[in-house]
Amino acid sequence: MSVNNQVSRVEDSRVLVLERVFDAPRDLVFSMFKEPEHLKNWWGPRGWELPVCRVDFRPGGVWHYCMKCVDQSQGQFYGMESWGKGVYQEIIEPEKIVYIDAFSDAEGHTNEDMPSTEVTLEFIDMGSKTKLVSRSVYSSADALKTVMDMGMIQGITETWDRLEEALQIVK
Repeated sequence: MSVNNQVSRVEDSRVLVLERVFDAPRDLVFSMFKEPEHLKNWWGPRGWELPVCRVDFRPGGVWHYCMKCVDQSQGQFYGMESWGKGVYQEIIEPEKIVYIDAFSDAEGHTNEDMPSTEVTLEFIDMGSKTKLVSRSVYSSADALKTVMDMGMIQGITETWDRLEEALQIVK
């Protein structure tokens, strides 16, 4: 499936692959995933902000964040908070970031009732552009279905649209 020059596909029933080309150099796109001041400007779907964003960007380090819905037109979601936690596994600047992504609470305790995923972000240098390839590996096809049913594709598409907009501002 392709939307906004973004391609998404499922491999092996439990791997979600997303690809998109951004109109910005690789070092800049990579820094947007590394620096909390950048993440606060674009992470999350439209109508959501990142009031909490703590990043310890190193293998074994933790990225703990809170997304909050600030858009009244989103009805029942308005005011809702969604906490997440990433634990970095591997970082090769500016080529790759691997982390375990999980739902958490405000204290950073992982929500074991929700699926976690191993995310690999690959940043491919295309001169003045960057191809970003995200591979999210879930524990099972059911775990992937759970997040897909929650609107994962729409959420990531809106998030990456916001990244594209943020890149144009900082370029």
